[in-house]
Amino acid sequence: MAHREPMLLVDRSEMVEENHVVSEYTVTGKEEFVNGHFPGNPIVPGVILCEIMAQCSILLMKDELEGKLPLYAGLDKIRFKRVVKPGDKVVVNASLKVKRSTVIVVDAVATVEGQLACKGDLSFYLVPKE
Repeated sequence: MAHREPMLLVDRSEMVEENHVVSEYTVTGKEEFVNGHFPGNPIVPGVILCEIMAQCSILLMKDELEGKLPLYAGLDKIRFKRVVKPGDKVVVNASLKVKRSTVIVVDAVATVEGQLACKGDLSFYLVPKE
């Protein structure tokens, strides 16, 4: 995992099939991104939900990451369906769609209490670490 505190947004991750990962992150409410979004009614910003899905997908790329960093190449078909608040456990199901030498595309679905929160295709470009 390339991320560390305070930007690490994965509590647990498990490869359940060869190309399918299930991961979790519980929003504590202590994260900076909820402090001002919105005062008195904190919710997780949509871009942070995408980041949670991306970090929860990294296990699908473990064999390709030696000496490389996964950077966003694109976000496609992203849909937000449910507000995520402090105390919510976000469960991400991610499946590999495309794997090329330096490009990986993942189908990710984030749920809270079984309800769809966010879904979409995440594209990553693997770049050499400097």
